[in-house]
Amino acid sequence: MGKIAVLTNDLQSDVVDKTPERTAAIAEARPRFLGFLAEMRRRGHGIYHLQLVNLPDDPNVEREPDGTLPLQRGSRGAAIIEDFLDPSDTVVEKNKDSGFYETELHDRLQNDGVDTVLVTGLQTQICVQTTAADAFFRGYNVWVPSDCVVSGNPEDRDRALEWLGGYCATVASSDEILAALDQHGELARKVVKILP
Repeated sequence: MGKIAVLTNDLQSDVVDKTPERTAAIAEARPRFLGFLAEMRRRGHGIYHLQLVNLPDDPNVEREPDGTLPLQRGSRGAAIIEDFLDPSDTVVEKNKDSGFYETELHDRLQNDGVDTVLVTGLQTQICVQTTAADAFFRGYNVWVPSDCVVSGNPEDRDRALEWLGGYCATVASSDEILAALDQHGELARKVVKILP
């Protein structure tokens, strides 16, 4: 049986506080999300925080209205929000939406014996979706806890969860995931059917 890891995306104030909608969505999800992370740690599963850091020469980076670059390495706005971070957690820097794109994440997970990832964070339709798809392409068993993913627009979140569940991930609530772990000791791999 392989190991399970939780991947968080962009739990950083420059991302969360970019719009009032995102801030409100994280505030609503925070109690369940923090409880889920605590339960996964208690069960001995690793938490890997994917920390978005913008590169100054990236032409696709969305800048602030005054032209400043958000999410700069070492800035307060780029730090993982303290409530979500435990000393036992691992932080992996990424420079694009997917946590696997030109990062050390895959090597770290492989070194730690991980074969199942639970992808969480924000935004569901961007970083969560691309990270989950890239995990699937690399052979991981991918699960998405539906109440631990956030988007500023609920319709974007729901559309992304439908796509993920229809293709590369098992989508379930955090309570359902914890119950499955307690009952079976592992999370079943989704049977992917590409053809109708």
